[in-house]
Amino acid sequence: MHASSPEPADGAARARLVLAISCTGLFLVGVDLTALNIALPAMERDLAASVTGMQWVLDSYNLVLASFMLLAGSTADRFGHRRIFLCGFMLFGGASALCALAPATEYLVAFRALQALGAAALGPPSLALVTRAFPDGERRSRAIGVWTSGYGLGMALGPVLSGALVGSIGWRWVFWVNVPVCLLLAAATCRRVPRSRAEAPRRLDPAGQLLVTAFLVTLTYTVIEGPHQGWDSPAVLACAVTALVAVAAFAARERRCAAPLIDLRFFRSFPFTGAAVIALCTYAAYGGFLFTSALYLQNVRGLSPLHAGLLMLPVAAMNAVCGPVAGHLESKMGPRPPLVAAGAAIALSGLILALSASSTALSPLLGGFLLIGIGTGLVLPPVLGLAVSGMSRAQAGLAAAIAPTGGRMGYALGVAVIGAVLAAGLHNMTHPGAAAFARAVRPAWWIVAGCGAMVLLLGVLVTTRWAQDTARRTGRLFVEGAEGAEAEDSVAGDGVAGDGAA
Repeated sequence: MHASSPEPADGAARARLVLAISCTGLFLVGVDLTALNIALPAMERDLAASVTGMQWVLDSYNLVLASFMLLAGSTADRFGHRRIFLCGFMLFGGASALCALAPATEYLVAFRALQALGAAALGPPSLALVTRAFPDGERRSRAIGVWTSGYGLGMALGPVLSGALVGSIGWRWVFWVNVPVCLLLAAATCRRVPRSRAEAPRRLDPAGQLLVTAFLVTLTYTVIEGPHQGWDSPAVLACAVTALVAVAAFAARERRCAAPLIDLRFFRSFPFTGAAVIALCTYAAYGGFLFTSALYLQNVRGLSPLHAGLLMLPVAAMNAVCGPVAGHLESKMGPRPPLVAAGAAIALSGLILALSASSTALSPLLGGFLLIGIGTGLVLPPVLGLAVSGMSRAQAGLAAAIAPTGGRMGYALGVAVIGAVLAAGLHNMTHPGAAAFARAVRPAWWIVAGCGAMVLLLGVLVTTRWAQDTARRTGRLFVEGAEGAEAEDSVAGDGVAGDGAA
């Protein structure tokens, strides 16, 4: 008896180590999603960049991350979770070093896109490794909760950590710190993380992936460059037309494809469609809020990067507190209460910030920051629950992955749209002062309020009886057409692990 006891203990220790490595990787991804917002003014001065250039620095990361999350899950299922996870660390760390050395905005945009490829390779494989390490249902649920918190904590603390680095040793160290951490995590992955792959991996859909990427990039280019180059510019018009053609071609292809990147039948479920739109609106508001707040706090309020980062702490605190609260509310009362509360909080935050943009008082600003932290913290648990509502276990993994992917798309579009509004407001000002900047930033806050109102409205609509009926009918489409459902159920955990990365 004594001889056999160390083996389970060793297995439990290894499982905890796998979870720690996975959470740290997701923490890095979350930090780099939000950290650069505080560094924007310093980068703007150092690289002589425009507002448009700063938008591209942020959105090159967001676009690639949103575009390649689903492909990363399928690739890891096919070629091995540990192998792709390890490649993610090496690519993320190497690209971070290139970002730190970037001599101009154009180089930084390209290196950020490369960094995002590494970030995409860290997400789905890490969840697959966690679900393999914790096969028991209750322990797996707790482990996935911890895994999710690593990403959320990174997003929330990114501005604070960035403010400390930018204010002391410079913005390039926001990237340099990733390099030794990635090397250590890669070494730990090689030594301690076991190999695994899905028993029945989904086939890759490179054509669908290419069309999604083309749509996102050209749409974002249109929104960012339209106010700068003019909406009748040949380049802007060409990108707008390309975006329309890409989305139409994607829809036509996915209907015919045997193993589509995104099964369009999911969108027959109104809760699923609503969950994707709620995630998009929430993170559009959050991305636009962070982009605007960083410039506003430092250019209008005159705060240092460190003080601006510290002022973001209420957002981080509310994100950390409200996630578990949302999960508890959903389990007791369903998804409507947390979603309605989230929408109301985001809308009220935008309203307060719009009305107090020219005020010197600090209390309205803190109130707005607290509210948007509450709103974004409440959204993810009910959104994930709605996305898989009525779905079989065989389909739940892919369904759960699409809603967070919509959130990443929303983040990119939020930066693009709100940044474009800000750039248009500043376009005719030769030397915009603090008061002029405050006036130019007010429409951005109204957009945040509008996104919150949309979340509130959808939070009511997706929880109606009619909406739930559409979810059940959609779930039956897959069950009735599936053969070997029990075999699919046996690897359903792998499907979730391979595709469902928040």
